[in-house]
Amino acid sequence: MQERERIDQERWELVRQLDDWLERPLLVLGFVWLALLLVELLWGLHPFLEQLVIIIWVVFIIDFVVRMIVAPSRLAYLRSNWLGAISLILPALRIFRVFYFVRLLRLARIGRGLRLLRIVTSLNRTMRNLRVILGRRQFGYVFAFTGVVVATGAAGMLALENVDGREPFAGYGDALWWTAMMLTTIGSEYWPVTAEGRILTVLLAIYSFAVFGYVTAALASFFIGQDAENEDGELAGAAAIRALHAEVRALRAALEPEEVPGDRPGHL
Repeated sequence: MQERERIDQERWELVRQLDDWLERPLLVLGFVWLALLLVELLWGLHPFLEQLVIIIWVVFIIDFVVRMIVAPSRLAYLRSNWLGAISLILPALRIFRVFYFVRLLRLARIGRGLRLLRIVTSLNRTMRNLRVILGRRQFGYVFAFTGVVVATGAAGMLALENVDGREPFAGYGDALWWTAMMLTTIGSEYWPVTAEGRILTVLLAIYSFAVFGYVTAALASFFIGQDAENEDGELAGAAAIRALHAEVRALRAALEPEEVPGDRPGHL
């Protein structure tokens, strides 16, 4: 049993080493992947860019398969990375264009559903990448990811809603403004018509509630900290608390009686 646990621990350690070795290249490819998704949603992809998407997709698949093989429990790895697995399955539908299958999908509602799923999975990968880059700078991470959400959400709304002869958005700039208003909970006169657009709008609204809750807490913490650092403020800051601890220790040392050698037990 102990030998099995040791082997599992070594394999998880190897997975962490793979993360360290491949972190930077995969970060770069992740942002390129997101940029290509935006280009595809807005203007479509040139054949060269389509080949680049396939190359990046193959690299992601190799990385995912290697990690899954190295991990002690493949099922546990899949459970913790199921969204990443879905994001790797979706680009495979590009290959079916050789058989004209994807063209049929694009004419059906399922085509828009696949687009929505690709947007969500790509944002999930970008979220992980930004978390790695910014580390403990949580506010910077939230700010950067919010910008990515606005840019990607606008492209998604433009691709999902400007269909079937409808053009609610005059262009990407119009969709960008609408998405920004949605995230700030101001809203606009237009509401999505397609089911996929409505789902994306709900996801944007949920994200906006979470982000504004975090921003409100961060700003409150900042102003409370500023008030605590002020000597005339009503709140005690860290420096004041440390000074109080020092005074208590000094007072305790002053109140403790000095030890007389003759008072010790057993002293003759």
